[in-house]
Amino acid sequence: MITAQKLEVRAGARLLMEDVTFRIAAGDKVGLVGRNGAGKTTLTKILAGEAQPAAGQVLRSGDIGYLPQDPRVGDPAVIARDRILSARGLDDVVRRLREAEVDMAHEDPKVHERGMKRWARADAELHAGGGYAAESEAAQMAAALGIESRILEQPIGTLSGGQRRRVELARILFSGAEILLLDEPTNHLDADSIVWLRDYLKAHRGGFVVISHDNALLEQTVNKVFHLDANRAVIDVYNMGWKDYLSQRESDERRRKRERANAESKAKTLTDQANRMRAKASKATAAQSMLKRAEKMVAGLEGERAADKVARIKFPAPAPCGKTPITARELSKSYGSLEVFTDVDLAIDRGSRVVILGLNGAGKTTMLRILAGVDPSDTGEVLPGHGLKIGYYAQEHETLDTSRTVLENMQSAAPQLTDSEARSVLGSFLFSGDDAHKSAGVLSGGEKTRLALASLVVSSANVLLLDEPTNNLDPASREEVLAAIRTYEGAIVLVTHDEGAVRALEPDRVLLLPDGDEDLWSDDYADLVSLA
Repeated sequence: MITAQKLEVRAGARLLMEDVTFRIAAGDKVGLVGRNGAGKTTLTKILAGEAQPAAGQVLRSGDIGYLPQDPRVGDPAVIARDRILSARGLDDVVRRLREAEVDMAHEDPKVHERGMKRWARADAELHAGGGYAAESEAAQMAAALGIESRILEQPIGTLSGGQRRRVELARILFSGAEILLLDEPTNHLDADSIVWLRDYLKAHRGGFVVISHDNALLEQTVNKVFHLDANRAVIDVYNMGWKDYLSQRESDERRRKRERANAESKAKTLTDQANRMRAKASKATAAQSMLKRAEKMVAGLEGERAADKVARIKFPAPAPCGKTPITARELSKSYGSLEVFTDVDLAIDRGSRVVILGLNGAGKTTMLRILAGVDPSDTGEVLPGHGLKIGYYAQEHETLDTSRTVLENMQSAAPQLTDSEARSVLGSFLFSGDDAHKSAGVLSGGEKTRLALASLVVSSANVLLLDEPTNNLDPASREEVLAAIRTYEGAIVLVTHDEGAVRALEPDRVLLLPDGDEDLWSDDYADLVSLA
């Protein structure tokens, strides 16, 4: 159980919420919603004990599993399977079993005997922790989330960002925690895995808090909605499912408007009458009393819901360039003995629109990183054409320096801008006033997305490499990104699970990984987008 008492939450000097009290118990399936920057990620960190509120306290009992939006695992040398098993402390037991099996096969009788004893002890511990059924359960859960058996045998450090995130999700679910805190759990999942996760959460006997922009997930799994109202610094609690919440929220807003209109009309009548009465000295006291009554009528009302602000996103006018600004020849990439892709050729013409498709782990992000010059290829080369200027949006926000402020990141991306010009651009991306001095390291996923996109806007890039640009965005901000993709005049190479982003791109070509086959786009490929 999690109990929050009189919480005050701030992002720097900005108040996100105050005097917030609620409880999450087994059976409470909560959808935590609100615009980007409202404080959803910050609140879940506080509930998980990974951050502290400005005031108030959080009381926790029972096991709590927390999936952050941008999980950072520890030792990159840890095998993915062991990372999942560590949720129940079984990773060390399995490792000792494997080591004992090696000793048992040794020709030296003493080593063999020692291995037998070690194996027996480890086997007893494994049975005490759920036995081999637990290891099988972990493997089945991993497979349901799109983690292939070969990936389970790889070190975490060799996995893509999407693969690492799915491993962490499997670990949290395998832990059997009573309360789950899940920040955008469907990011990087394919369509089948999302369906499996919905069914899992529907059947979960404990409680959970989920942040998600997946309406189908919220509709099918939650029985409560916490709406973070950034304009009023409060949490509105709705003890109902998603569809009823949407209907009730609109009904509440219509009621607020009616009540305010009626009160303002009555207050105006009182004010007008008081102003007429003030002309007579004998009625001045009564007039003053009427004015106070008019003020109380309006002051006591709930405020109308202010419209959520949305970042105004427009990609830059591309700098002039030659016919083919970037060409890749015979690219290959491997991690250890794992071959990701080999002998891939790609030519990006001026203004062309290319989507890269492939299953998770096929090397889509790796390909973009090579094209961007972030990672080297094992073989082949990337040749810049005349006037090439690349703008790279990384799904893990690696292009941001989390040790620097929002403003410093912008100035680094566009040193030609004056301070006021940089602030003006940041303001259009909803970083106004003191927000410009926030550390990039404390930003939510949606805020990091906005900052990374702001850096692209001032880049004058003529080739955009976009890796999941709509992840972590609320619906209104996502529509802004899609509109920017539609109207951008330069070349775009896109990696995404978002079918709407592909429709906005209107690709002319597709690159299929890991085989490296290039083809003209047709609607036949559209069905692969959500599976990729």
